[in-house]
Amino acid sequence: MYTIAALYHFSRFDAPDALRPPLIALCAQHDVKGTLLVAAEGINGTIAGPRTGIDAVIAHIRALPGCADLEWKESTATTPPFGKMKVRLKREIVTMGQPDVDPLAKVGHYVDPADWNDLIGRDDVAVIDTRNDYEVAIGTFDGAIDPETQSFGEFPAWWEANKDRFHNKKIAMFCTGGIRCEKSTNYLIGQGVEDVFHLKGGILKYLEEVPEEQSSWKGDCFVFDNRVSVGHGLKEGPHMLCHGCRRPILPEDTAKPGYEAGVSCPQCVNETSDADKARFRERQRQMTLAKARGETHRS
Repeated sequence: MYTIAALYHFSRFDAPDALRPPLIALCAQHDVKGTLLVAAEGINGTIAGPRTGIDAVIAHIRALPGCADLEWKESTATTPPFGKMKVRLKREIVTMGQPDVDPLAKVGHYVDPADWNDLIGRDDVAVIDTRNDYEVAIGTFDGAIDPETQSFGEFPAWWEANKDRFHNKKIAMFCTGGIRCEKSTNYLIGQGVEDVFHLKGGILKYLEEVPEEQSSWKGDCFVFDNRVSVGHGLKEGPHMLCHGCRRPILPEDTAKPGYEAGVSCPQCVNETSDADKARFRERQRQMTLAKARGETHRS
């Protein structure tokens, strides 16, 4: 059984590049894999490994400047969610492209999962899903507005074009783990929106804590690891990943026209060129060969 920890924390790191080597070494020592993003504004990522390894990495991160209050969300998997460990230096730990946005200055009001249903059921509240369109497509909250953005950096332009729709409304926002809402709520506050709320711990915390029979969530939640999606109780969902477009698909989609393993799915078959598909086929061939060599080696 693998322990998975999804985490983020905003803190000011004077030398984020200096944090990378110790993190890589510690994760290698404890067989922890996944991705961590480090920037001057903080740290973000998802890691998986043995219980003792996750505990060691979490303890290390909490000892970093300003990270003593780090919170993280845990789940489990029976197969390795990640193939390797990456620690990447970034300008932002979640890219919005708004230099004036500062979650350390002020964010929206946190709403515990137990109180979320009451808030989003009110007539004076507009609920906005801040995730990308392919994430929203497989699951969201009842009545949530989908901005239909392909990246988080598109959200400010979407808000500017649609803000008049929300006159005299309170705004409730949510995302997978909470990090996008730290920035999007700060952004709205900077735009003069007075009543801004966001789901504490994100969808993952809601699915973990709110019983399915009391839930306002419909569908599955996309996650950025080999599980692809999770449902209530953070149980692994049915989705697979199209390695052509990186969108989630269902097993039955593999029988539909346009699906080719590692190359395309019904959603993206007309979006890529013949040259792209040839490149994807070669990548898939190399992956199949590598897998076969691994199986031979293990036998």
